[in-house]
Order: sequence, then C-alpha cells, then structure tokens
Amino acid sequence: MTNNTSPIQAVIFDWAGTIVDFGSFAPTSIFVEAFKQGFDFDVSLTEAREPMGISKWHHIQAVGRIPSVKARWAAQFGREMTTEDIDIIYAAFMPLQKAKVADHAAPILNAVEVVEELRAKGIKIGSCSGYPREVMDVLIPVAADYGYKPDYIVASDDLTHGARPAPYMALKNVIELGVTNVNHCVKVDDSKPGIEEGHNAGMWTVALLLSGNEAGLTFEQFQSADEETLNTAREQAREKLIASKPHYLIDTIADLPQVIAEIEQRIAAGERP
Repeated sequence: MTNNTSPIQAVIFDWAGTIVDFGSFAPTSIFVEAFKQGFDFDVSLTEAREPMGISKWHHIQAVGRIPSVKARWAAQFGREMTTEDIDIIYAAFMPLQKAKVADHAAPILNAVEVVEELRAKGIKIGSCSGYPREVMDVLIPVAADYGYKPDYIVASDDLTHGARPAPYMALKNVIELGVTNVNHCVKVDDSKPGIEEGHNAGMWTVALLLSGNEAGLTFEQFQSADEETLNTAREQAREKLIASKPHYLIDTIADLPQVIAEIEQRIAAGERP
C-alpha cells in the first residue's frame, strides 16, 4: 500500500555495487579479461577499478591512461593506446560481460526490502548504469527474478550525451518518472562519477562505502571481516569518494532508510541539496 507521505519524489540508484553485485566484481573482472583477450596485456583488478562509474568504452580508455598501464603498454607495443585498440578491447569486453553479468545479479543485503519501503511511501524508483543497453537487457530480467524492478532504467548508451558525471541519465529518469523538482530526488551510487552525476542533476547524493567498487570486498569478505578490516576498507573508499562531496556516506543500501528520513526532514524544513 502506498501512502505518498514523503516529500522525496524519486530515488535513483546505480546498479553494480549499489543494488546488485556486492563489490562491483562483474565489470572489473571482465575488464581484466578483455585486455588479456584483446591484446594479451595484463592489467590488475586495482587498475581496472580505478575509473569505475563511467561508460565502459571510456572506462577502457581511462585505464589505458593510468601511468602504470600506459608505461607497460608502451613497453609492450612501442606506442600509446589508440582508439582502434580501445575498440578491440571493447569488442572483447561486450560478449564477456553479457555472459557473466547474470552471475552477479543477486541483490545486495536488504536492497529489495529497502526499495519496497521507499515505494510504499510513494517514492518512485529510478536507475541508471555505466553498462550499455545490451548488457542491461541481460541483467534486468535476472534482477527482476530476484525481486528488483525499478520504475525506470537508463543505460549508458541510451542517450547521446549519457556519460557520467554529466547529469543526463539522472535527468532522463526525472523526465520519465514525472518528477517536478530535482531538489526532491536522491541519487545513490558507489562511484565518484555517479555522485557527481547526482550533484550536476541538482539532487541529494548518498555514497556507498563498503558494498561498492572502492572497497572492493566480496560479500563473503564483508561478512567475515573484523572491525579493523572494515574500517580500513571504509577509509579507503571514503578517501576516494569524499572528493565528490556526497551529502551522505553510508556502508551499504541497508543503511539508506535512516538517511532518507533525514533528507525528508531537511526538505520539509526548506533545505535544498
């Protein structure tokens, strides 16, 4: 039953590392495989994680520009990475990603329950992703089988200028969901470009520290970790995410309800993001 009591009109979620795929392993592990398959070139999981949050073609380009990767590429091939090289790696990435993304579609912690709590308050559920549409077309039905069905979904290549940190994917959600005030929306993400996207769209922003790319923990590692390990991972993620100035930093989506309650109070008091 919907009660429509919240001043928040929509919450727009990222996908990997936010709602599904604890630790955001589906995209990062595939980047490592794609470089290996395309050019027999090795990148580390840490290097593959560094530009997370942007569209996948641009992600490959950004990995190639990391100084350590750039130096190894020049040493191995005697030249800088070209757009044609990126195209080849991206072509290797796409089938690998489509084959593996469904394996990482399980919701994070209380994601489905939190989403349904928001929906019960009359809040619309938007979503956008750095994944292109052909990957999302594989992920969406599997996530739906797990119980996650957002009201609207934007993929990175749905729009001409969709790339984060530009606000267009978030604003496409605003348009399609019939939102009348972007200041009454919340963007939830585990990456710096995703939080900047929310700021650029005029929304409240919530960054996730432990379920996403920056901590890089598997769910099993998260469950078994002692407090010292979690604090180390938390600070590692905070150091990267704080540059995007999120309004709130929380561990996982399970902690979102208390933040939503605070944002509701701030909106009711006349505050803007």
